[in-house]
Amino acid sequence: MIWYENDELLIRSMEETDARIFFDEYTAQGWHPDLSVYQRRLKDQEEGACIALTAVYQGRPAGSVYVYLTVREGPFKGTGWPVIVDFSVLEKYQRKGIGSRLMDAAERVAAQYADTVCLGVGLHDGYGSAQRMYARRGYIPDGSGVWYQGRPCKQYETVCTVDDDLILFLSKKL
Repeated sequence: MIWYENDELLIRSMEETDARIFFDEYTAQGWHPDLSVYQRRLKDQEEGACIALTAVYQGRPAGSVYVYLTVREGPFKGTGWPVIVDFSVLEKYQRKGIGSRLMDAAERVAAQYADTVCLGVGLHDGYGSAQRMYARRGYIPDGSGVWYQGRPCKQYETVCTVDDDLILFLSKKL
């Protein structure tokens, strides 16, 4: 399905061949992707658990995002809200408006299922662009504080590793 299209950018449902392309591209930019994660997302899409979107810029996959229809963990579990997961745009395609269009499409998908959407964002500087974008788009923290490895951190607790599992949960009325 096509969710957005202009002369340079197409946002469509993810296809099986996208998994290997993203794996190779993220590896090339120094990340440590896991091909099985992409394959699991595609399987979840086939089973109706999520809508997987790929942004294609000038004919090349440039970014992706997944909208899960049910929150499975964290402070929004049981709300009935969709959750945006693993939003990313390849570094070489950033600052071209691709991320904004991809989030527009993800929010349109979410709005088909609820009046609110949620997400979690990492707290290290690798997530800085996403943090700023979410704030500009009107996402607000849920008030449960910082979470690490699936549970909320307590006041004065020491978190030894600042990695992708240190997150803040946000939501937005659509």
